[in-house]
Amino acid sequence: MKGNSVPEIGCESLVFDPRTGGTSAGGTGYRRGVSADPPQRAVEVRRSARRRRTVSAYREGDRTVVLIPARMSEAEEQRWVGVMLDKLAAQESRRTFGDAELTERAAQLSEQYFDGRACPRTVRWVTNQNTRWGSCTPAEGSIRLSHRLQGMPEYVVDYVLLHELAHLLVPGHGPRFWALLEAYPRTERARGYLEGVVAAERLPQVPAAREE
Repeated sequence: MKGNSVPEIGCESLVFDPRTGGTSAGGTGYRRGVSADPPQRAVEVRRSARRRRTVSAYREGDRTVVLIPARMSEAEEQRWVGVMLDKLAAQESRRTFGDAELTERAAQLSEQYFDGRACPRTVRWVTNQNTRWGSCTPAEGSIRLSHRLQGMPEYVVDYVLLHELAHLLVPGHGPRFWALLEAYPRTERARGYLEGVVAAERLPQVPAAREE
């Protein structure tokens, strides 16, 4: 996307790099009026003729308000509402799990989705994985997650953890492996989010819009 086709993303008290405008909203399940995140929260979209290039969102009581330019199509509206819901979720859950918390979370996910059959010996963050989100060494029972996941929505971190836990049970990426991950209801949404992050990193810098 180039020029004005990519709005600058803004959020109350938080400014995002415009390159994140490429983040995919695929699989968010956004429907007009209701967000996809439990507990279900009403989403109010407000269009403004004065707003030309910016998209912003904030929580207002038990609903989420998304502000968009009046000229946006319904398809663009749906995509950007999904993006902003993910951005808000990431902002609100931006606490960094330590290795101990990550290990505990992995045990909870294994119990919930794999009947406790995936039992890693170690689960930790690493800073030397810039081309993959996670890795697993089944022979050692070790799982490593990239530090780049820190600050992303928890459902995305959970998906990567489950992906690596599944490798403790099935080494490759065949039908049995993906059948395991089908138990996690946000698999496709998390994959879309991560694919969007990768795509966004390849986008050129978008000039910042003037204050409106």
